[in-house]
Amino acid sequence: MKAVVANDHGGVELAKTILEHLGKRGIEAVYLGTDTSESVDYPDYAEKAVKEYRSGSYDFGVLICGTGIGISVSANKMKGIRCALPQNSYAAEMTKRHNNANFIAFGGRIDYPEPVTQILDSFIDAEFEGGRHQRRIDKMMALEGK
Repeated sequence: MKAVVANDHGGVELAKTILEHLGKRGIEAVYLGTDTSESVDYPDYAEKAVKEYRSGSYDFGVLICGTGIGISVSANKMKGIRCALPQNSYAAEMTKRHNNANFIAFGGRIDYPEPVTQILDSFIDAEFEGGRHQRRIDKMMALEGK
């Protein structure tokens, strides 16, 4: 597997944790985030990650900002991206099973009810169910540009 990871200044520490975790799982990660606490703009990092995702054979992307909200909204503005911001492992699993999300976002300043690595694993390990869910994704993606 291969992933692209990007973060702004609000997600530096969490990005380090995620990159280490992906490495332990044997997932190749291309890192495009900032590694300092100096303020940067999360839309820029969402755009970098999506452009890189589109350029290669990536399985998914991980985005991180202070809350995960701004960077996920930014990514979702770009064609073909379905970036989820799950609050727990169940939501992470279901966003892959039902929405076939290709990006997942986290907040570096958020206190999650379980380790982010566990939430990420639920996303990675889940498989898209297809069927009626594909019909809904087709409708969702048809909303782009409206």
